[in-house]
Amino acid sequence: MSQRPNDTQQPLFGMSAPELEALAESLGEKSFRGRQIARWLYQKNAASIAEMSDLPAHFRTRLSETATLYRAQIITTDQAPDGTTKYLLQMADRQRLEAVLLPYKDRVAVCVSTQIGCPAGCLFCATGKGGFVRNLSAGEIVDEVLTLQKTTPRKITHVVYMGMGEPLLNYDPVLKSLRLLNDEVGISMRRMSISTAGITPAIRRLAAEKLQATLAISLHAPNDGLRQQLMPMAGKYPLADLLKACREYADQTHRRITFEYLLLKGVNDSPELAQALVALLKGLLCSVNLIPYNAVEELPFSRPTPARAKAFREILEKAGLAVTQRMERGATVSGACGQLRRRS
Repeated sequence: MSQRPNDTQQPLFGMSAPELEALAESLGEKSFRGRQIARWLYQKNAASIAEMSDLPAHFRTRLSETATLYRAQIITTDQAPDGTTKYLLQMADRQRLEAVLLPYKDRVAVCVSTQIGCPAGCLFCATGKGGFVRNLSAGEIVDEVLTLQKTTPRKITHVVYMGMGEPLLNYDPVLKSLRLLNDEVGISMRRMSISTAGITPAIRRLAAEKLQATLAISLHAPNDGLRQQLMPMAGKYPLADLLKACREYADQTHRRITFEYLLLKGVNDSPELAQALVALLKGLLCSVNLIPYNAVEELPFSRPTPARAKAFREILEKAGLAVTQRMERGATVSGACGQLRRRS
């Protein structure tokens, strides 16, 4: 059974191997005991301290008095016909979030949340409708991945930070979770993606980290007026400054940036806006990921016809932009992009 923490206990999930070594030494043990704990947490996916059978019994007792190992609880599971599975998870404080398992033929991805709720308030997204509750810790983010790993015999190979919340408004825990997933769990940094609404100062800070993770920018409009209508938070981060930060990011990391563009019928899908998008992104090391809108029942948006979406895409491709169109997964269980909302 997971151990519910109290205010005096240190959560083990979220601690790196060096931090666990220091914890072991503070409890009178050799540092290698900390490395053993790290293996139990991140490689063996332990659910309790009691499972850590190669630790001396007296140390497990002392560790249980000092630290806690609480694992997310799966409340509900919804599986789509394509195998995409949405999980409603309950954290130690009984707050709930959603995460999604995405099995493909050649890989298994998980879409994780970084906040409970979301402060961004994008008009087309279900997540913000429930408001913002709190940030997740690095350990809680890693726990999302490992909790979902317990539900599938296939190894999770990719992690996308595209669930509930704005990752770059929870910068330090998100960065620590990336490093834990890379260093302790063993997932390649190149197989992780961070999606952001465009928090310009944090993008510049992230550039200095020179990580090999993919940066994905939720763009959705090629001009400030329309973008700020759709994404109120964009009013703080004008496109000119956002694109300047993106160019700096590409220059420092040599990594291609993905611009996500949600196609909304009659709103941002015109040929004129496609041409404006071409002009905006000219010369930038990037690709464009087109996302046909996933319906949210109380919102007034819909997706364009396939012909109109194709015409938009062809304008971008003819201008030389690299374009992909997101594979549609999980919409039947409200597990697709923009549909997560913490409800069972």
